[in-house]
Amino acid sequence: MASLDAVSIAILLGAVLVMAGILSSLLALRFGAPLLLVFLFIGMLAGDSGPGQLRFDDVRTTYLVGSVALALILFDGGLRTRFQSIRAVLAPSMVLATVGVLVTALITAPVARYALDLNWTEALLVGAVVASTDAAAVFLLVHAQGLRLRPRVGATLEVESGTNDPIAVFLTLVLVEFITIGEGSAWQIALQFTREAVLGGIVGVVGGRLVVLALNRVALPQGLHAPFVATAALVIFGTAQVSHASGFLAVYLAGIIIGNRPTRAHNSVVTFLDAATWLAQIVMFVLLGLLVSPQRLVSSIAPAVVVAVVLMLVARPVAVFLCLAPFRFNWREKLFIAWTGLRGAVAIFLASIPMLVGLSKAYLYFDVAFVVVIISLLLQGWTLGPAARKLHVALPRADRGPRRVELDLPGQLEQQLVGYSVRPKSLYFRRGLIPSWSKPTLVIRDQKILSPAEADPVAPGDYIYLLAPPEKAEALDRFFVDMAPSSAPDPHLLGDFMVSGEHTLGELAEIYGVSVDEEQGKLTLADYFDIHLDHAPKEGAELVLDPIVLVARSIGGGRVNVVGLRLPEEEEEDAAPSTGLARFKRKLSEVWSQAAGV
Repeated sequence: MASLDAVSIAILLGAVLVMAGILSSLLALRFGAPLLLVFLFIGMLAGDSGPGQLRFDDVRTTYLVGSVALALILFDGGLRTRFQSIRAVLAPSMVLATVGVLVTALITAPVARYALDLNWTEALLVGAVVASTDAAAVFLLVHAQGLRLRPRVGATLEVESGTNDPIAVFLTLVLVEFITIGEGSAWQIALQFTREAVLGGIVGVVGGRLVVLALNRVALPQGLHAPFVATAALVIFGTAQVSHASGFLAVYLAGIIIGNRPTRAHNSVVTFLDAATWLAQIVMFVLLGLLVSPQRLVSSIAPAVVVAVVLMLVARPVAVFLCLAPFRFNWREKLFIAWTGLRGAVAIFLASIPMLVGLSKAYLYFDVAFVVVIISLLLQGWTLGPAARKLHVALPRADRGPRRVELDLPGQLEQQLVGYSVRPKSLYFRRGLIPSWSKPTLVIRDQKILSPAEADPVAPGDYIYLLAPPEKAEALDRFFVDMAPSSAPDPHLLGDFMVSGEHTLGELAEIYGVSVDEEQGKLTLADYFDIHLDHAPKEGAELVLDPIVLVARSIGGGRVNVVGLRLPEEEEEDAAPSTGLARFKRKLSEVWSQAAGV
């Protein structure tokens, strides 16, 4: 009976832990990756050195759980990555993910050698273990801390963190093998790395395409699409690993392939993987916490802190500035990318490999990685938002997205039903605006289903469902959140040919002679961007209003509040003071003066 009670207690504790993990996702939006440290400490408290007195030294199980968790995390990251967002940053990201990891390890190794009294090979192993950034921590913090990073910076960080794990795993395995066997040439290492990368890429691309084909051809019962995709990701990972290829690279590439193809139940898959990866991280951190011994940490914590400080303040910045030197990043962007070199469960997971094969100083590597992760998540994790704003590489999001309902339509992949609750202060209710690529289909009011014509005018509290392409569904959010209060335009911006987003197209047409129809003339410039962009407006977004190009210069509350006007080049060059350009400036000045009350 005692053994049966033990099983029941284990089920109870496991269920309580999973429930705590689900509820903790509410706090993750506020605290981000550092919240995961709570579960790391829970594991420590439950271990044989804490009050829980649970003896756990099963490194094999920890490695297995860690492999599955990291595979799902990387797959989820790839699933969210868009080809168009990574195309421009592929080269710098790849350099950071390869050369950057190697440079970081090489700079960290001498510090580890003298601080921890290791030989050079062992010191390089410490450097390799802590060299890669953690995809889970980066994805979580970038998406959950309310940051809207500049597109190039955000894409670089995500692609780097998603692709640098394979080389870190490779370096760790090579160094462990070298310490164990004591042989291996540079040519053999290069050949092995090339084989793993090429085979991993092939398995990932082929596997991703097969999953897309299966999703769209096989009529799975409702609700099984997401588990099927998650299981397929693990099949791709396992196939690559068994083939002696890079499973982590394969699963990330498969995620990119699937995420950029039209598939059934795409949004339910993404939602399911969000929950799965969060719970996987929690389980992984608890198991890693169980392996930690506070008594061992006492003897190695001081040199480990030295390694962590050098890694964050010297090795990572040097690697970033060196790798990004050939590319057009300014010093603020480079500094932010350097500071976002978050270390997380990947480092502790890699440190479990020496323990798995039984190296003599295996627990030292594990303890050093543990300390590095704690310091990185606490120091870098909680300062990521302030650093982004201080370095002007991001703007804080003004609001969280509304609750969105998405329904797939059987028989086709081009459109889906997207539903929202109508808020009284939303852009849709106040202005009646929707993008040109969406179509209102039905309205639910007082438990009744109405057509848009029957429900006209839509009232606050109604639920409206629109037809929209699946890849653009998220872009509808900005029409159904509360509008931010508009601010008075700054007349000092006039010299740069900028106007407030609250001016109408009709006013612009009157000033500059642009032809717009009567309905368009009532739209504000901000409205014009909202309707014609297929994504949330970003700084630098352009729309043509012949012969003028409208450029979004400032975003506030998810809307364009300052618009730049790019004039025809020939008029800028040839216009005399009394011609169109002068009249344009003079009338703009009048509009600004009236708006500013001067």
